[in-house]
Amino acid sequence: MPDNPIFVLASGSPRRKQLLALGNWEFTVTASDVDESQKPGELPKDYVLRLAREKTIVVSEKVDLNSIVIGADTTVVDKAEILGKPKDKQDAERMLRQLRGKTHQVYTGVAIYRANDRKMFTELCITDVPMRTYSDEEISTYVRTGDPLDKAGAYAIQHTQFHPVESMHGCYASVMGLPMCHVVRALRKFDTQPGADVPRACQLFLKYDCPVSDAILRGETAG
Repeated sequence: MPDNPIFVLASGSPRRKQLLALGNWEFTVTASDVDESQKPGELPKDYVLRLAREKTIVVSEKVDLNSIVIGADTTVVDKAEILGKPKDKQDAERMLRQLRGKTHQVYTGVAIYRANDRKMFTELCITDVPMRTYSDEEISTYVRTGDPLDKAGAYAIQHTQFHPVESMHGCYASVMGLPMCHVVRALRKFDTQPGADVPRACQLFLKYDCPVSDAILRGETAG
């Protein structure tokens, strides 16, 4: 492969842009536009991996052949139900009440596609997320900020005022939208290494002592 591939993030998410920058790669951003509707009977893992793949393919048609395209999709799953982005403020309030005081899962699918030979690798990260028992008033205050309306499950784990999550024992970056150790693991298959210590950079950025990064990088866990 070329010595200096062009990295392209197939997402307009500012959170994914911040996370990918932790690898100290130079990259550009090209937002993808795909239909995110769930297919009948589609399991959460199949759903996020399909969308991640579709995003990379769509963006790969717009970029240089010397590009490696990184796409991701994240969704919140409560039991078997996929909770995407809320339709409006009322829907956001409904989702937050549904998740309150329980543990749900966040699924993030990652697809990395090399344009010149059409080779693709995928990664899946599943993280348990225990929500605290926040009040109805806290829900209303948070929803009025508008922050939940573009988030799967109607929340941002990193929101400092709402602070929806009680504790974490999995990949925090995945809940934000891009599990960086999985990205590093996939890029190794393209003989590409980051220009930084990604686990350390990620933990410093997130102010989070990650218990799973070493196991993910060793290939011992899905996350």
